Amino acid sequence: MGFPFRVDARLVSALAIFLPALFVAGCGTSVERMDTAEVKDLSGAWNDTDSRLVSEEMIQDVLSRDWLLEFTRKHNKKPAVIVGEVLNLSHEHVNVNTFTADMERALINSGKVQFVASKGERGEVREERKDQDIHAAEATRKPMGQELGADYMLKGTINTILDTSGSSQVRYYQVDLTLIGLADNVKAWVGQKKIKKLVKRGNLRY
Repeated sequence: MGFPFRVDARLVSALAIFLPALFVAGCGTSVERMDTAEVKDLSGAWNDTDSRLVSEEMIQDVLSRDWLLEFTRKHNKKPAVIVGEVLNLSHEHVNVNTFTADMERALINSGKVQFVASKGERGEVREERKDQDIHAAEATRKPMGQELGADYMLKGTINTILDTSGSSQVRYYQVDLTLIGLADNVKAWVGQKKIKKLVKRGNLRY
């Protein structure tokens, strides 16, 4: 024998509003600010820490080699360096612009070389000079044809190898950089940095 009861329409209406709101609150986004130097690997993929550490280590290596001392002695000046193209040949997306920016910063802050603006940056500066030819006062106008030509170009590639078995995967990254003399195409330095990561997780998907 059942017990008849009546459901208050106001209660039903209140629950209809409250329960979805409770569900949304439970699924809300949580944000935690972190120190930018803190190492945090979530997926095992290439990240900001890899970019920073690889660039700093490789720039430190290139600046410690004999080519720099030999150039300085021969020409009695710091060599002018430009960063060329770094190709991402890996299986995943790598923000190459961030990586090249990290290398540029390390080169400039070393104080051992002069750094020449990139191709894209030079184009913008040249447009400004053209504008100055028309609009700037003679005393402040910057003439064309006075740019500092680079002595060396730094370029390279980023490659990866994946080895997956079950829920485990080894991610192998190899960064190769080459410093090339623009006057004679001679390779003054070749550097290589390797990173190896073991990633373990349930229901591994890539």
